[in-house]
Amino acid sequence: MIKLLQSICHLLEEGEDLVLATVIVHSGSTPRSVGTKMVVRPDGAIIGTIGGGLVEFHAQKLAREVFKTGKAMTETVEFTGADAAATDQMICGGRMEILLEMILADPENLKELQELIAELQKGHKGFLIKALTTGEKVRRMEWFLVHNNRMTPATFPCPASLITRLIDEAASLKQPLTVNIEDKRFFVEPTVLPGTVYLFGAGHVSRPVAELASLVDFRTVVIDDRHEFANIEKFPKADQVKVIPSFHQAFEGLEIDRDSYVVILTRGHLHDKVVLEQALKTGASYIGMIGSRRKRDLIYKELLDKGFAKSELEMVSAPIGLPIGAETPEEIAVSIVAELIKVRADREV
Repeated sequence: MIKLLQSICHLLEEGEDLVLATVIVHSGSTPRSVGTKMVVRPDGAIIGTIGGGLVEFHAQKLAREVFKTGKAMTETVEFTGADAAATDQMICGGRMEILLEMILADPENLKELQELIAELQKGHKGFLIKALTTGEKVRRMEWFLVHNNRMTPATFPCPASLITRLIDEAASLKQPLTVNIEDKRFFVEPTVLPGTVYLFGAGHVSRPVAELASLVDFRTVVIDDRHEFANIEKFPKADQVKVIPSFHQAFEGLEIDRDSYVVILTRGHLHDKVVLEQALKTGASYIGMIGSRRKRDLIYKELLDKGFAKSELEMVSAPIGLPIGAETPEEIAVSIVAELIKVRADREV
């Protein structure tokens, strides 16, 4: 979400109005899930996707009307028969409701969007709330971030009691949802960042892993004990590059939790073991280690001798990555990031 919002921010800075299309309801078989977003520019060009083919063509057509009137609208798309065949995926029998809203290149909108992005980048768990008001000209974006009883922006066009009910409704949400309260309709999205990948080792495999992980909306942190390898020039897509004194202090200053993915790609057996030993003591959602099964078994034996349980080691993905016959660094990176995507998707079910 953050990367798309940053793209919107850039367009607003350039003085370009746009239409944002968001999937707010879906049922049955549809090409994309609730919360998926796509930007439509005045010339019809798009950023992002809500499913390709017929869906995007239809959204682009509707966006022209929104550009003309300035009024938000919702539209339901049914995926049956010929309509389903015209999509990019083999689907049938699904239904998708799309919100299309105008975002003006207005200084106030730009300021609010920058505030939202700054808060989202902090990784706070909260909710992004959008009042689904259609048929009216709206100058402001009217998205509101709620976390720790704090709201950004600070004003919300509803009574405090209704906000409390909204938060109660959304408290256990893992996926975006349309919520109806009284006679009002809201779209609520959990705002926690989609996971941080901690890459231990800044070698030839880590570089494509960092790039691919960034492309699929993971936050990436690269960690190594060598300045000449761990630098932003070699990892331009990484969110952070950290040089440490030694892999024995690999996790110092890191906030590892259930939204963390530990990827161990150091330059040797001893460093891998040192990092893995520390990783097993964290609450990371995923731990993966590169190397052969022989190397893995040697490291596991040493850790078992140190008192680690077999059940702990069974939670580690080693050799790391999905088994796709990868050989080159780029192919290995694909297999690793594919596994990260699968783990993330399984957690969100």
